[in-house]
Amino acid sequence: MKKVKEAQQILADLGMPKLQQNEISALTFLALCNIKKKSLWSDATRQSMTVTKGIMFFIRDNYRRDYAPNTRETFRRQVLHQFVQGRIADYNPDEPELPTNSPKAHYAISEAALTTVHSYGLPDYKKRIAEFIKPQGSLVEIYEKSRETQTVPVVLPTGESFNLSPGKHNELQASIIKDFASRFLKSPKVLYFGDTAKKNLVIDQPSFALLNVNVSDHDKLPDIVLFDSSKNWLFLIEAVTSHGPMNPKRVFELQEMFKDSNYGKVFVSAFPDFAEFKQHSKEISWETEVWIADFPEHMIHYNGDKFIGPR
Repeated sequence: MKKVKEAQQILADLGMPKLQQNEISALTFLALCNIKKKSLWSDATRQSMTVTKGIMFFIRDNYRRDYAPNTRETFRRQVLHQFVQGRIADYNPDEPELPTNSPKAHYAISEAALTTVHSYGLPDYKKRIAEFIKPQGSLVEIYEKSRETQTVPVVLPTGESFNLSPGKHNELQASIIKDFASRFLKSPKVLYFGDTAKKNLVIDQPSFALLNVNVSDHDKLPDIVLFDSSKNWLFLIEAVTSHGPMNPKRVFELQEMFKDSNYGKVFVSAFPDFAEFKQHSKEISWETEVWIADFPEHMIHYNGDKFIGPR
């Protein structure tokens, strides 16, 4: 439908993320602007609307999309919340003091968005879009800045730095490089580690070649590979937050992968805390090591007759 396509274009121009440029978002936008199939965008008006009897009924009556009553939360959580964050809609403009769960909760197109909408298709449209976005930036930019502030910083022993995507797994990986490597390796070098959002963030192919290790299949590598040149030891480390530790199957796979290397191999299961360790303790293979980020100065040795080191 032409009006839906136009609404999607306006939402994109206003800086809405891709998820808020879909059909349900476009139809919600049309309802808030009181734009029917034959309306002109210059005719858009501002009126307060509840979700069900206002927005959903408008869409049903004017665009023949009859959404089930249980989709009300979809409108609220996946469209209207973002519209409010992006200054496209105002929440409870008539009664700002309404409690959160009030059945009278309502939304209206913001005055700033309405002014921009009126200019759609006119020569000053781009100027109005720029004026709308300038005060705070687009919602895409806001989300990106928020994501950047939540990133996990990590600094390699070389001084090279990265910002990993947020999450428990990457927080543990950063701790391994910062706290484990500095305590238990005299001359640490990071040969491999990945971000949950970018698997092969660091991969030192030349060093792997010198160590006679073929890493053509990156997916089989452990989460982190460190090399201690002072002892010629390779540390193969799994950061355990969801996937399993160094169990017998995983150790066998890595022994096969690194079988052509004459350097000592140390297998390490790293955990964020003792609770996570206890959850996986029965799976851990003998002849391996355990490190817990909450107790960075200590290790648990599954080696029996010796401390940290290759067999």
